[in-house]
Amino acid sequence: MKIYTKTGDKGQTSLYGGTRVSKDHERINAYGTIDELNSFIGMVGDLDTDKERVSFFRIIQSRLFTIGSSLAAETDRTKDIKPDLEEEDILALENAIDDMNASLPAMKNFILPGGHQLVSSTHIARTVCRRAERLVISLSGHENVEDIVIKYLNRLSDYLFVLARKQGQELKIEEIPWRPRG
Repeated sequence: MKIYTKTGDKGQTSLYGGTRVSKDHERINAYGTIDELNSFIGMVGDLDTDKERVSFFRIIQSRLFTIGSSLAAETDRTKDIKPDLEEEDILALENAIDDMNASLPAMKNFILPGGHQLVSSTHIARTVCRRAERLVISLSGHENVEDIVIKYLNRLSDYLFVLARKQGQELKIEEIPWRPRG
């Protein structure tokens, strides 16, 4: 199988179902950003040395892949193609957040992303997750998107924020507080 088809050379691509749309169509932007997020989480997994956590990242990546697949479907097919998400997936993120938060100091300031490549990469994944969430919310304003997708992305970005803090703690990296000028 060839990787190139030449069918997108004029700026269009096909949704699942065959409908041709512009490559800047909001559905393409939404699932393209999910794909970008998936890649960043893969990178975070490559940098993180906690094997149990990396295993959890692979589960997250699988969920993101199925979210992307559901977003790639034609509007009239989205009712038939449900993302492979369950409330248990959201609960798993919440439990991980609670477990990490239990050993983290209370936040007294906003913090600046940085201090270590792993921490910074996790913050990048978090911001890409927030962008994906915004794009999916925009799409849901006029096309069918399962509510659980938005809920999962919201919780995933929270997880990534707390994870970045936890990684910094494990690496003994001091958080960088934001200080307003003046």
